[in-house]
Amino acid sequence: MKLKSSTQVLIAVLACAAWAAPAAPAQQRAIDKETQNQISDMLRSAYEEVSKHYYDPKLQGIDWPARYQKYAARIATAPDLGEGFRVVAAFLSGLNDSHTFFVPPGRAVHYDSGYRYALVGDRAFITQVRPRTDASAKLHIGDEILGMNAFAVNRRDFEDVQYYFNTLAPQMAMKFDLRAPSGDVRQALVTAIAKPTKKIMDLTEGQDYVDLVRQEEDEDHAVRSLVVDQGDVAIWKLRHFDLDIDQVEKAIGIARKHKALVLDLRGNPGGSIETLRLIAGSLFGREVKISDPVTRKEKDSKPMKASRHGQPFDGKLIVLVDAGSASCSELLARVVQLEHRGTVIGDKSAGAVMEARYYPESMGVDTRIFYGVQVTSANLIMSDGKSLEKTGVTPDELLLPSAADLAAGRDPVLAHAVEQAGGKLDAEAAGKMFPYEWLPI
Repeated sequence: MKLKSSTQVLIAVLACAAWAAPAAPAQQRAIDKETQNQISDMLRSAYEEVSKHYYDPKLQGIDWPARYQKYAARIATAPDLGEGFRVVAAFLSGLNDSHTFFVPPGRAVHYDSGYRYALVGDRAFITQVRPRTDASAKLHIGDEILGMNAFAVNRRDFEDVQYYFNTLAPQMAMKFDLRAPSGDVRQALVTAIAKPTKKIMDLTEGQDYVDLVRQEEDEDHAVRSLVVDQGDVAIWKLRHFDLDIDQVEKAIGIARKHKALVLDLRGNPGGSIETLRLIAGSLFGREVKISDPVTRKEKDSKPMKASRHGQPFDGKLIVLVDAGSASCSELLARVVQLEHRGTVIGDKSAGAVMEARYYPESMGVDTRIFYGVQVTSANLIMSDGKSLEKTGVTPDELLLPSAADLAAGRDPVLAHAVEQAGGKLDAEAAGKMFPYEWLPI
């Protein structure tokens, strides 16, 4: 079976030139007028927020009003709500910008796939499987994903595919074409766990409020920052740039007690610019420029700098990145390279480096429907005059785990980094150091 490229997923579904799903029967009607009006309002919000706030007032040369009219006309032919959402997403996708996108309203049913996958080099692999799920019986960590629902998965289109399947069109079942570490090829149909979501929530001091607080606490715990001692080497697993000044100072304080620091930014999607400034300021003994923002208004285009913060860590520094390292992770890794502060090891990073702001939107009176649009507010130019957007950070030393390493739970990249830092850590022990934590369903 010939697999379609991920770009074809977005051309067929997002650009709406043709639907990826089979054509609707002749008797199937388009969405009702009220729903059409709601989607039209969402499209209009996307059009207006980008028009007002996008960093490039010329919108990369796109005739924005004409594009808006083109996609507005397509809403009337959308057969269901999901296809309507994809019209809005397709409209924004024309900017080809990693940080400008549509966030649709929540769905009546939440699907937990029971698996996670990630890029290693240019290929995608199963990296986690939730116990006691359909996925656990059919998928194995280390399986290479040759196809998902007949579409190929590769580096070029990986983020678009994730956006489509995870946000725009969550799937109750996913058909995989897989290759095991042994080389055996097979297919698997994996059914997700479906959990109805509440259509109406009471955000006073009731149970809904308590549940939301607990969910946020669970999410914060799963992405918490951890610093581990490994002899003369400190290993800092930073999963997200969401730390305050006390948390950064605590981590750097631990690192200063060691001769070397391995800063593990693999899988880190970015986050707060302020956290980035604090960390960069704690790794350099002087002021350092992170980037020059290119913004809509010249007065906002001031250099992004990190000032020396407290007593910096001045030991040997090794930074780990991979294809899941994005935004602030990439900025920090590249500054370390440009300033010759340390060594970057791992895989090429995501190439998703812009500064953006989220604009929440809602509609309705008694019952509110919440959605939003994220809009890029600045392109970030590094001190070498180049942007990392769509290019990413190329590590000083390219080092990837094999499918067999993934299957066995080994982490040769972290083990090698610790060795380069002057410590000792075997790949098996490294693989157990920061276990993946599943959120409650």
